[in-house]
Amino acid sequence: MIQDIFPHQFKNEYKANQLVADTDWLFYFENNQLLLKTVGEQFFIPRKKDFPALSCQTATFLFTLNESSCFLISEKPEANPAEFDYKDLNFMRTIDQPEVAWTALAAFQLMNWYKQNKFCGKCGSPLQHKTDERALVCPSCKNMVFPKISPAVITAIICGDKILLARNASFTNNRFALIAGYVDVGETLEQAVRREIKEEVGLEITKLHYYKSQPWPLSGSLMVGFVAEADDQHPITIDNKEIVEAGWFARGHLPNVPNNTSIAGEMIEKFEKGELSIDTNNTNDQQLRRIELSRN
Repeated sequence: MIQDIFPHQFKNEYKANQLVADTDWLFYFENNQLLLKTVGEQFFIPRKKDFPALSCQTATFLFTLNESSCFLISEKPEANPAEFDYKDLNFMRTIDQPEVAWTALAAFQLMNWYKQNKFCGKCGSPLQHKTDERALVCPSCKNMVFPKISPAVITAIICGDKILLARNASFTNNRFALIAGYVDVGETLEQAVRREIKEEVGLEITKLHYYKSQPWPLSGSLMVGFVAEADDQHPITIDNKEIVEAGWFARGHLPNVPNNTSIAGEMIEKFEKGELSIDTNNTNDQQLRRIELSRN
């Protein structure tokens, strides 16, 4: 998946009072596009030494990549178009440099969080960054704001050698994917899985396995993956609003689906290879717990 960047090392521990060194990485966004350094057909995050005239006085520490600090900057660098280019965030899902793609998306999520939380939601005062952790604090009313992460569930529904795939109204290129949705207030993850499947395709599930999770910075989500079992003889009912098409697909006959940079793409890929089932799922070499859903 997109966050798997080994042998590169990504560490998101917040470090206060960091000064920008010449070898540190700089993330500059403009209209949701990231400035990248181009070397032939490859792309790299620029370093401070690429912009000698840049002051970086308002740079914000983000995380570290390969022991070098990464900073978000608001001052526009003077970049030579022959050496630098702006790339849309969707480009990161196709680039064959996982460390660039992942850090770009993580920086994008933090950039949005800072941009959306300049003022206190309680009293309206300007927020200040805490010195000892990644959090914003109001100097007037002491309200604290932490990065927002929205939990969402995503489920591979299978029946024998078939998998249920659905096409969302917002999808392009006739693409199909798994059933997914955000967890509501007061819900467990298991309840959210059952509700989303019932709402979107009208099916009941009988068994449920936890698969694994994936942070998804583009939507500020934590995607929690499951594998479920359902009866392919039960009629599928869609709402024709969010979901416009859904059906069962056998191995070797899958439609256009996401690539394995996403948890959806990875689960679909494993199903196609015969490596994903309700009884033998042992992702990450761990025996995962089976959860039986209550009918109550």
